[in-house]
Amino acid sequence: MTKPDIWRLGATELTKLTRTGDLSAEDAVQASIDRMNAVNPALNAVVEDLSAEALKRARALDTAHAGGAVPGPLHGVPVTIKINVDQKDHATSNGVPALKDLIAPADAPVVENLQKAGAVVIGRTNTPEFSFRADTDNPLHGRTHNPWGRHISPGGSSGGAGAAVMAGIGAMAHGNDIGGSLRFPAAANGAVTVKPGLGRVPAWNPSQSAERGLLAQLMSVQGLITRSTEDLHLSMPSLIAADPRDPFHVPMPWRGETLDAPIKVAFTKNTHGYDLHPEVEAALDFARAALTDAGYLVEDAEPPNAF
Repeated sequence: MTKPDIWRLGATELTKLTRTGDLSAEDAVQASIDRMNAVNPALNAVVEDLSAEALKRARALDTAHAGGAVPGPLHGVPVTIKINVDQKDHATSNGVPALKDLIAPADAPVVENLQKAGAVVIGRTNTPEFSFRADTDNPLHGRTHNPWGRHISPGGSSGGAGAAVMAGIGAMAHGNDIGGSLRFPAAANGAVTVKPGLGRVPAWNPSQSAERGLLAQLMSVQGLITRSTEDLHLSMPSLIAADPRDPFHVPMPWRGETLDAPIKVAFTKNTHGYDLHPEVEAALDFARAALTDAGYLVEDAEPPNAF
């Protein structure tokens, strides 16, 4: 593979090369930076370029590896961080002009965990102000565009993350989710994600002066957007590592024990009196068939009437 093509590699493919020394962390990071410089001006997915410190860190990883240090599971993987999470010495603006000078005194757990695993942060990605819309535009940094076309929204609130990873700006992108902020951008950009259960990923912003609102406490989670499920399974075990700053973190493995019996999945098309769009019905049938083919035991079930 030539250097200009390195940015196309997912995290799993990339670490097979960086961990063995067949590819340097510096070359891996430089390829993503070159890609960022080529496509980000039109996308505005990354709103803070961290190229200089990323290359410095990549060189340090290469030096340590050459000296016999055991590389981490994400050694040399370029990643982006959303601007609503603390990264030391950078603004946690959350897309809000009034917060543009809120400089983080330390790294949030997700940033720390990714870097401990060997990942390299190459930039910080855009979000709507206060990360509270399903589209990504704000008065501080402007609009993020979908790499598949400007006529399509990149989703939100992790729209910068979704657009970045699918445009090849890093093999993974950090994001977070209350009511769809990981899932909407993944769907809009054609990426892969999961909203982890509450307490699975440690969360804390050292810059915050008061506890988050109740909605965030009950529903907000940190996660990743990738280009494949394989990359998600590679990276999430590092992201969920415990951090003493989050007392609500649940220390459990990313994957549970293998079950002997087929996993049961409840299935319904009951809309409780509302119309079911033909395309939604077709998607449900497709999902049912896919789950059945994958070995799940799909059973018809009726949800309780909540009204």
